[in-house]
Amino acid sequence: MARIALLPAGSVSHEAAVHLLGDKHELVHYKLISDVFTSTANGDTDYSVIPIENTIEGSVNLHMDWLVHEVDLPIQAEWVYPSIQNIVGCKQEIQGDWTTVKRVLSHPVAMAQCTQFLRKYLPHAEQEHVSSTSEAIRMVKNHSEEGWVAIGTRLGAATHQLDVLEPNVTDHDNNFTRFILVGQSPVTSAVESAAKTTMLVTLPEDFPGALHQVLAAFSWRRINLSRIESRPTKRQLGSYYFYIDVELSLDSILLPSAIEEIEALGCQVRVLGSYPSYSSKSWALEQPHNLEV
Repeated sequence: MARIALLPAGSVSHEAAVHLLGDKHELVHYKLISDVFTSTANGDTDYSVIPIENTIEGSVNLHMDWLVHEVDLPIQAEWVYPSIQNIVGCKQEIQGDWTTVKRVLSHPVAMAQCTQFLRKYLPHAEQEHVSSTSEAIRMVKNHSEEGWVAIGTRLGAATHQLDVLEPNVTDHDNNFTRFILVGQSPVTSAVESAAKTTMLVTLPEDFPGALHQVLAAFSWRRINLSRIESRPTKRQLGSYYFYIDVELSLDSILLPSAIEEIEALGCQVRVLGSYPSYSSKSWALEQPHNLEV
């Protein structure tokens, strides 16, 4: 049985992990994402579940930076999970009257996903950012008599014995979060998946047109890129690497030759992982994927 590190019980990460992995592994919850990463890097857990991108808010830059700069943990799988946020609190205290709400707590990404509801019904309430949606619900449980509510999951509400005061308050119905599973050992699954490879490309200095030539190495081979994003290298101002998702396995013939061509330009290439990718369409399945880890 593998030990899986993730954010607190009742968070979207918890819901997503259960759906991908089932309930046959030991889930180890941490309050901070830094502790999630560190536990696997130190060998205390076998894998970490990391939210990396959201439909509405885009990339989770803090988590990307940890993956790139702080740890050396290959990506072993990715999957897309619906982020359904709800207003959670004590129904007996609020009694359907939003004017009694004094404070709204949640993770900043979850809060940003619900701006329309907050603007319409809770413009008077103070907003407070915390480390996770589950932590927000835990705090509300201890202050429910003070007019506090949280934005979080149904699982979080059930975990802390609170009520869903208003379901599905996200601004958009197509709100999904992309998660990655990082660790040292590959995984397998009976569920059909696409192949993906993630790499970092750092361009040589004083090389006009280098990015164009990098992209050309993929283009003429007809290799599709599903994502390309620049992030600072943290070495000096104006120095960037490119985070690239390639819709192809590293075991293919074309991708290694493309990497060789890019390196011949003087670029540095670091592969973060070549792994199965499960799209949002696979969530039509009612049962967990039960990924073998």
